This record gives sequence, C-alpha cells and structure tokens, in this order.
Amino acid sequence: MNASRRTALFSVAASAALALSLTACQSGEGTKAEGTAAAQTATSPASAPASGTGGSKGTAVGTAHKSDSSGSGSAAAGGSTAAQGTGGGSAATPVCAAKDVKVSAERQDGPPYTHIVLTARNTSGHRCEMAGFPHIQFLESHKQDVPSVAKSKPAAPTVLNPGDPAYALVKLSDGGVDEDNEVVTAFQLVLEGDSTVIAVDSSTGGGIAVDPARALTGYWTGELRNGADDF
Repeated sequence: MNASRRTALFSVAASAALALSLTACQSGEGTKAEGTAAAQTATSPASAPASGTGGSKGTAVGTAHKSDSSGSGSAAAGGSTAAQGTGGGSAATPVCAAKDVKVSAERQDGPPYTHIVLTARNTSGHRCEMAGFPHIQFLESHKQDVPSVAKSKPAAPTVLNPGDPAYALVKLSDGGVDEDNEVVTAFQLVLEGDSTVIAVDSSTGGGIAVDPARALTGYWTGELRNGADDF
C-alpha cells in the first residue's frame, strides 16, 4: 500500500470517529450522566443527614436554652417566695420561753392590795410571742393553777421585740378582812408552751396576801387596758 492510500484511509477513519463523537454529544448522554451525578451528590446519604442533623441540633439547643431560662426564672421565683416567707413574717414567731424573759411582780394601787402586775421583759436577742396567760401557783398547799379571765385575752398575739415588756394583771383577793388569806413572799409560774418553772420574788413590803379561792389572772398583753383588765 502506497503512502497516498494510507493517508486516504486515515482521513476516513478520523472523520468517522469525529462523527461518532458529535452524535454522542447531540444525543445528551453526557449531559444526562452529569445530571445524574449531580442529583446523586445532592441526595447522597452523607449530605442529607448532615443538613438535617444540624437543623435538629439547632432546635434542641434553642429549646434547651429556653427551658434553662424558664427553669432559672422558676428557681428565682421560688427563691423570692422563700425569702418572702421568711422576711415577710409568714413564718410563725417562736413562743417566748422561760430563758427568753425576766419576770417581776409589783403591787397595784393602794391598800388593801388586791392585785399585782406581772411584767415579763424579753431579754433575748430575738422576737417571741408571749402566748396565753401565766400558769401561777401561789401556795404549796394549793396546787391548782390560778384561773384565767377570758375577757382579758388580747385580740392579736402579744409579740415582743428584744427589750419589750408584756403584762399580766393578777387578782390576789377581794380585800375583805374576813378572807382566808395567806402571806406569800415567793411564788412560781410557767409560761405557755414551756414547762420550766419561774420563781417570782414577792417579799417586798412583807409579802402579798393571797386568797386562793379568789385569785384570778389575766392574759399576757402589750399594755394594761382599762375594762378588760378590771377584775
């Protein structure tokens, strides 16, 4: 085969190859393949979960922050409630115990001395309530507590700040010369809610004359009141 023939054959082959290539491009197979690859890339498992997981974490973090904020608010509100419960006085004031007060007795009015006034002063460093009335026993031979007078009960609790006094009026007798009185130079009492015995000195002026059958006591009050303490 001579050179001219080989050249002619090579040209024919090259033309055929070029035609096939053009036919493939025109048919869109290359574009289809690229589109398929792009679609696979867009919907590949690696891409989709990454985007979805990121979105879920973002929502969860947002919710968690909101929940934390609400939780903090609730905790703060709870703290405020507790503080108000303590600072605002809703918590019960403790009852005054014997160790919290100093009790003294003084005669009231002139002879015949038919009444004494008990004074209980808060010597503690805290507030306390003088509850009820003093449970008094004047004589060893008469063990019953002196009866209380209901009308002398205060409408509100008698609460003492440190240094404050509370008072209780106590009737000793009717003042009659024929009464069965006994001279008392010391007696004992206990406070409401405390079994500790408090000894009270009443020896000044030679003691006090007590008729156990006539004795009465008022409730602890912040002051002696006309009417309610007259008995």
